[in-house]
Amino acid sequence: MTLCAVKLITKDQQVYNCRSVRHSKKGEKVPHSCSTTRTKVYTTEMLNFLPLIHQGKVRDCFAIDEDRMLIVASDRLSAFDVVLPDPVPGKGALLTQISNFWFDRTSHIIDNHLTGISIKDIFDDPALIDLLKDRAVIVHRLQPLPVEAIVRGYLIGSGWKDYQQTGAVCGIKLNEGLQQADKLPQVLFAPSSKAVAGKHDENVDFDTIIKLIGEDLACRVRDVSLQIYEFAARYALERGIIIADTKFEFGLDANGKLHLMDEVLTPDSSRFWPLESWQPGSSPPSYDKQFVRDYLETLDWNKQAPGPVLPPAIIEATRQKYADACRILKKPSDETISYPGY
Repeated sequence: MTLCAVKLITKDQQVYNCRSVRHSKKGEKVPHSCSTTRTKVYTTEMLNFLPLIHQGKVRDCFAIDEDRMLIVASDRLSAFDVVLPDPVPGKGALLTQISNFWFDRTSHIIDNHLTGISIKDIFDDPALIDLLKDRAVIVHRLQPLPVEAIVRGYLIGSGWKDYQQTGAVCGIKLNEGLQQADKLPQVLFAPSSKAVAGKHDENVDFDTIIKLIGEDLACRVRDVSLQIYEFAARYALERGIIIADTKFEFGLDANGKLHLMDEVLTPDSSRFWPLESWQPGSSPPSYDKQFVRDYLETLDWNKQAPGPVLPPAIIEATRQKYADACRILKKPSDETISYPGY
């Protein structure tokens, strides 16, 4: 056993200092004592305790052993590929709750990265468990594919910009005369390449994806992405939410089997529109971070780091939109509605 130190640092730099004992044997718990007094988690730093595998814009990944890792969803908010300086309280917990909801409901379509192992099976300190239980998951370690599997049901965002310039989205030619936020004649698989940290993802055509990962795997990613989207879009529409577009990420296990990973169908990775407010010709109101993007577009900011400070009202409105999306998506089936002719 090795004596270790852990830090969990939040936005205002108050620190959780922990003393830990790490067991080297797979399956053993990691005991430690930790005093937690805060609810907003902006960054996580685990030093000499769980090795940091990757730090993303929102999620930090730590090795548990050779087969499993811990993913912690922080309250960080990114826009235009820049991490903004202010956290959205509880955002990481909401993202985790929504992702787990969809992982469960799409497991009949494709396996996902979840192990089913509880945080309590890995850690034994009640305070740390309480901090992590709503915002962290234990997952299988997979080999990520270098592809953002984007599916578009509506013409918005970078797809709308592509269409205005070329009449196509990711090389897929569309009819003339479409408006912003129009429902597309057919759902499109419109992928992008995964950029390195600090760079922007780039929309690419399907042939580029074939060159990156091979034809068989590219076709599998495309077909599964469309299947998940169509299933989820029907489900959400019954609850009054349009899923305009979304982004999936996939990885391979040691046997080369494809798994859904990272996050799925959250307000960070998708555009959620209230059906009652949707009208082609303009960008609809939403239950996602498009609200923040729209605010940032009003500022004199070049979309490069560092990002601007957000007013408290914008932070709270963003938190409420994420919470509303979670609440509405979880409506029981006896509260759903139908839209004849839609």
